[in-house]
Amino acid sequence: MNDVHVPVLSEEICHWLSPKPGGIYVDCTLGLGGTSLKILESTGNNAYILGLDRDPEALAYAEKNLELYRSLVKTYCGNYSHLESFVHKAGFEKVDGVVFDLGVSSLQLDKPERGFSFAYDGPLDMRMNQMEGPTAADLVKVLPEKELADLFFVWGEERFSRRIARAIVEARKTFPLETTQALVAVIKGAVPHAYRKGRIHCATRTFQALRIRVNQELDLLQPALQSAVKLLKEGGRLCVVAFHSLEDRVVKQTFRALAGKDNPAITILTKRPLTASQPEIEQNPRSRSAKLRVAERLAEGALQ
Repeated sequence: MNDVHVPVLSEEICHWLSPKPGGIYVDCTLGLGGTSLKILESTGNNAYILGLDRDPEALAYAEKNLELYRSLVKTYCGNYSHLESFVHKAGFEKVDGVVFDLGVSSLQLDKPERGFSFAYDGPLDMRMNQMEGPTAADLVKVLPEKELADLFFVWGEERFSRRIARAIVEARKTFPLETTQALVAVIKGAVPHAYRKGRIHCATRTFQALRIRVNQELDLLQPALQSAVKLLKEGGRLCVVAFHSLEDRVVKQTFRALAGKDNPAITILTKRPLTASQPEIEQNPRSRSAKLRVAERLAEGALQ
């Protein structure tokens, strides 16, 4: 597989990141390497890239796609929660820009065996790194009803969270919920008929909540954003693309906190999040929910 996935809002990311020749840039969610390739091309292949991804499979694809730029690219399999240690391991103290493209990638969604999508039947996994931690099936198997309901309501914003949690607990008494379609069937049976026919699939929010919990996505985001700001040179920029309201809220609140002090660490360049153009949405429907926020580093001493 050597087709580079074009990330959403790639033109906007490159415009606001404003890469410069000789600059050092961190792609915290490398994916298939599309954002990093765009950064390299915009500098005339004269920039240094540090690429992180917690998914070994995605990282292997990215390394192939960026093979021509091996002297300019360093990649690490790991979580962006360890951003500072990876930057220092690569031999850098400060960087010129950092990019986060949050959420699940097309590579993960389109592989039934990864268990991220309710559109395919596969094992209920959802781990971005399949060598780490419990699967979604493990959580569905053991979490108490109230904890499941709270999970779906808080992290999935699912209004029928209690019904779904109750149905899961009843179903697992009879058979194990180990596949995506087994869980989808339980969800469909738990929600009203009109909800099953709604604009979004009735399993969307439940799957989102489980994925966030499995991968600890929201727990890790705020400290990672703070680390990114700490690593930026004065004038360096941080670009963050979020795909659902929970992620975007964390980004917005973190930016405001870092910009609102007596001695602010950043200035927020996007008063409102940037969204995809209609042509991009038509070409890539996934971009419909994407929101890009950008901040610029102020004096280096402002963040402790």
